[in-house]
Amino acid sequence: MSLPISARKQGENQPDDAASAAKPPRIKIGKSAEDSDKKGANRRVKDVEICVPIVYGTTAFYLGRKASESQSHKWTVYVRGATNEDLGVVIKRVIFQLHPSFNNPTRVVESPPFELSECGWGEFEIAISLFFHSDVCDKHLDLYHHLKLYPEDESGPQTTKKPVVVESYNEIVYPDPSENFLARVQNHPAVIVPRLPAGFNLPDPVSIETNYEKEKGDTKDHPFSQWFMNFSEADELLKLAAARQQVQAHIVKLRRQLSVMDGLPQLSKPPAGYEFS
Repeated sequence: MSLPISARKQGENQPDDAASAAKPPRIKIGKSAEDSDKKGANRRVKDVEICVPIVYGTTAFYLGRKASESQSHKWTVYVRGATNEDLGVVIKRVIFQLHPSFNNPTRVVESPPFELSECGWGEFEIAISLFFHSDVCDKHLDLYHHLKLYPEDESGPQTTKKPVVVESYNEIVYPDPSENFLARVQNHPAVIVPRLPAGFNLPDPVSIETNYEKEKGDTKDHPFSQWFMNFSEADELLKLAAARQQVQAHIVKLRRQLSVMDGLPQLSKPPAGYEFS
């Protein structure tokens, strides 16, 4: 029996410093022992890693006048591509484990977009299990997300127009992928595939069995897309630059304070001919 890979609350909050922003959370999923010897289309490509950036989270709307004691909010839990692309090329199904107080708390979503909506009044932790296509990985990945219904600033009245959104970013890494998996996703916008060596030939990709061949699996036109957080590389670079500027400004401030404490003149550089001993 294959074992799940667990990532508990990784990346649930936005990184606040340069160190954490520079290293987004990554989950590496290894291959099973029996998988290593498979040949043909499932033969493994050594020293290659495929990366799939994903976002999982919840969006909760206050029901306002329609709210009741047992149903104050309508919320949606989901797993989406970081750029809102279709994840069905990698993920086969997602299981959401809700609080036991819900009817049928184990919800299985067999096709993208991988999401479900409910109504309720309480906050709780949702377990999210990702199951992959057979040529991707025989293990499943367990994620955990805390449903949040109320905003951090509760000083004013709740609004029905702006939801409470909490999202987490992760990168799922597949080392030594099968040739069929690599061939199927090498030009897919949701998947990051490294440049392959010149002359390296892949077999023709074998189509996967899906339940949504005529449906749209991306979330670009999702009704909540305006509220989705942006986890693009450009945004991460801007965060890094801003954090670096803050750190440099703090260093300058501390140096000035030390100069005052030591009784030294506040000079940006020592005068000509002056050497520190």
